[in-house]
Amino acid sequence: MPTNLTPPARRIDPRGQRFGAGLSAVVLAIAFLTGQFWLAALVGLNLLVSSDFGSRFFLPGRPWPVIRRALRLGPTEPEHEYPPRFAQGLGGIFVAIGTGVFVLGVPVGGWLLVGAVAGLQTLLATTGYCLGCKLYFLRWWVPSVFASLFGRNDRLIKLPFGRLDRV
Repeated sequence: MPTNLTPPARRIDPRGQRFGAGLSAVVLAIAFLTGQFWLAALVGLNLLVSSDFGSRFFLPGRPWPVIRRALRLGPTEPEHEYPPRFAQGLGGIFVAIGTGVFVLGVPVGGWLLVGAVAGLQTLLATTGYCLGCKLYFLRWWVPSVFASLFGRNDRLIKLPFGRLDRV
């Protein structure tokens, strides 16, 4: 009987997610400073695409492997892809709602929602703390719905020695 019962998904370098979040936050700041809301909407669209199809589609994180090799950084403990994808989905939804609010003629509300996403991405980039990832592990009903979109049964099972794992 296999001991690793996590759902099949990619395992990713968390440093790449941090780098991508930082780059994305910079793009959102540039969008705010230049008043180009369409640029923020593109970041939100990319967050939704990478959330739905996999973190390899998160464009701000794509340069990370090249940077890692150029700096000759060693390997790190990879993390499961689902929590960052859930966080990207939340960020994309906030930017999408902000885009709708902006289009409805309330630019301050749109920028506030985008600013919240930029702030959380800055937090991830600078400290490694991912609020969306933590929300995924709170076991609210939303993560289960999110996992069901990918055809996964996202429930906890008890493994030997009292450890919990996802199936």
